[in-house]
Order: sequence, then C-alpha cells, then structure tokens
Amino acid sequence: MPTFDYKSHAHRRFNPLTREWVLVSPQRTQRPWQGQVEAANVVSQPEYDPACYMCPGNTRATGVRNSSYNGTFVFDNDYPALVSDSTEEGAGEQGLFAMHSESGICRVVCFSPKHNLTLARMPLPEIRRVVDVWVEQHLELRARPSLAYVQIFENRGEMMGASNPHPHGQIWASSSVPDLPAKEQSSQQEYSAVQHSCLLCDYLSQELKRKERAVMENDCFSAIVPFWAVWPFETIVIPKRHLGSFPELSGADRDGLADILKRLTTCYDNLFQTSFPYSMGFHQSPSDGSNHPEWHFHAHFYPPLLRSATVRKFMVGYEMLARAQRDITPEDAAARLREADRS
Repeated sequence: MPTFDYKSHAHRRFNPLTREWVLVSPQRTQRPWQGQVEAANVVSQPEYDPACYMCPGNTRATGVRNSSYNGTFVFDNDYPALVSDSTEEGAGEQGLFAMHSESGICRVVCFSPKHNLTLARMPLPEIRRVVDVWVEQHLELRARPSLAYVQIFENRGEMMGASNPHPHGQIWASSSVPDLPAKEQSSQQEYSAVQHSCLLCDYLSQELKRKERAVMENDCFSAIVPFWAVWPFETIVIPKRHLGSFPELSGADRDGLADILKRLTTCYDNLFQTSFPYSMGFHQSPSDGSNHPEWHFHAHFYPPLLRSATVRKFMVGYEMLARAQRDITPEDAAARLREADRS
C-alpha cells in the first residue's frame, strides 16, 4: 500500500463548525477533459441607471421613491421572505408534519449610490461606512425581543442569483436561529465545554502557524481557505481577537474588516480577471437574550468559480445525495489566491 499523501490521494476532512465531512479528491485534477472554458461576457454598467430600483432618487416597484442618497442607503425589502405581522405566534401540525410560524424583517443595504461599483472597487472609507451600517442595523434589530438572529449577507453576481448589479447586500432578521448558525453554535458550545477554549481561536492560531491555507491578514483579521472548504476558492474571515458579534467590533476592528473585505474581493477578481461572483455572509452570536461566550464572529465566502470566469462548480449527484466533494485541495486553492493577491 502506498503511503498516504493528502496532495494526491482521496481523503475526507472534518468541519468542526458543522460537524460534517467533505470528500477531497485531488487525483481528479489529472482528468484529461476539464470542461469547456469561455471568456466572461462582461457587461459595462453605468454609474447611474434610471431603470435600477436601487439607484438614488428612483422609484421602486411599490411606488416608493428612494432618497437622493450619497453614501449608504437602507430600506425594507419590498418583497420580503419574512414579515413582522404575517401571523400570530403559533404551531401547526406536529410530528412528521411539524410547522411553526416564523416572523422577521428583511432589509436591503445599498453599499454605494454608484450603480457600477462592487466592494472590490469601492474606496476603503466607503467600505468602512458599510461596516458601520451593518453594526447600526444589528444593534437596532437585536434590540427587538421578537427577533432571535440577524443574518447579514451579500449575493454578488447573476451566477449567485443577484437580481440587480447595484452594489448591495441584505439583512434578514428572524424569530428563530437558522439551521446553519444553530449548528455552529452547538459545535462551539461543545468545544468550549470540553476544551475550555474557543474553537475558532484555537483553529486560527494553528492555521497562522501552518500558513499553508492562509491567504491574507492584517492586524485584526485573517482570511483563510478553511481546512474543510467545499467550494473551490471558499474562504473564512476570522477576527484575531475573540468577539461574538458586530457591536463588539472596535474602531480598529471595523477598519480591519473593511480592509480585509476590499483586499479579498479584489483578490477574487484578480484570480480569473473577472468580477467574481460569490455569496458572503457573517455568522455571529444569536440575539435571543442569552449570553453566548462560545461564539466567535466570522464571515464565510462561497464563490462558485472553478477554473475560469465561466466554469463553475455545481453541487450535483454524489454531493446532493451523499457528501460534499472537491477536487483541488484547500492548500492549492490558498496558494492560487495568495498569488492573485500579489497580482
């Protein structure tokens, strides 16, 4: 039997945050056919689009007119997935047909009045203002006793389902803690109880010593291709000090987060010379009235591109029916991102 080599032999890796496994198959990168590669069809966007429902001064589908904003702009989603007064609190059938009412608030955060920008192309002070708005929104929403969790995220690009190219993100605040943050909470609680330390503090410390999956860092944050990454160029952004949610960010932390977001999104754009699509979101402690010292604030970036501006990874077959799987190793992905960061 040959000696195991993670760079060339199939193996599985454990994700301690979700307690799930991912199959890594580096030998598959030797396949002779890698799929059709095409150049991206880049559409130039104007600085202002009169047909865009997010641009300053424009009227949205509901008849509401946007303010003539010159910085960030926040409004309640006109077609929200969660509404605050949809139904009274209550449960439906139980057992195999369990259901429960779910209320909440959905908002849109326009990062900039300029229709043709992305986080990667925005000036650093403007990204810092976006971070401030995320903090302000979190503080407002978590103060409402009916809301248990505030999920802040961005879908970037048509490939990730973004319905509008205007630079924007979303905030969904719900009356229950969603499944994925709940999984991470359970894992962090258990790790804290057994190890008497923080899961992500310990993980980050070891990653920074190893350096093979680290992509970039500043004084306050590190961006890493996680050991358990599923998406080809997935990253996790982790603060270097232990904090649980947006309101705990100091001024220096906010500067550091703005810096790492700009550098990382620029790095993605450099990788395949395209405006890189991704879904990005922050995981933080619930706002359910309880203390959660086990929580370590972080952000996940899930970009779908695999080998070029048009070749993407799909979750199909084995991954939908059995277990997540990837071909290029996280170490290889991190090396490519580090090179893109220098370009």
